[in-house]
Amino acid sequence: MKRNLLTVAAVAASLALTAGCAKKAPEQLPPPPETDTSTGADTGGDTSGGVGTTVLPGSRQDFLNAVGQGRDRIFFETDSYSVDDQDRAILDTQAAWLQRYPNVRVTIEGHADERGTREYNLALGDRRANAAKNYLASRGISASRMAVISWGKERPEALGSDESAWAQNRRAVTVIPQ
Repeated sequence: MKRNLLTVAAVAASLALTAGCAKKAPEQLPPPPETDTSTGADTGGDTSGGVGTTVLPGSRQDFLNAVGQGRDRIFFETDSYSVDDQDRAILDTQAAWLQRYPNVRVTIEGHADERGTREYNLALGDRRANAAKNYLASRGISASRMAVISWGKERPEALGSDESAWAQNRRAVTVIPQ
């Protein structure tokens, strides 16, 4: 009986002690982030890279802004992994950005169109990704900063079974992690 009474008293005491630790709502909430009404830009410090926000140097959004829209990828001819002059210009821009941020690691994704077997397209995607990696390495980017993955035909950019869709799917994409 004494034991039960002591247990009840201990539980009651611990509840009384923890009740005093509960957080109470503040009497006054802080003001909401200011919005610049002239541009509609939020100045609250969001760094996600959306419209009107701050872009962190070395981030994915910074990379995309620096190299230009759609210049995170190069395209290939059918059954080819050769880097042409247009591709070299794109990769030179990427290399310049990567040299400014030596701690940033990238993944180069190789892709193929829907034609061919799965195995063939995975191998072709790998050769395409490695062709981009090797070119960037020739421009002074350490190979240890670059990972390569082949998606083959598994992640098409464009759906369809025509030359326009296939041309968009034969690519190597340089990806900066979030």
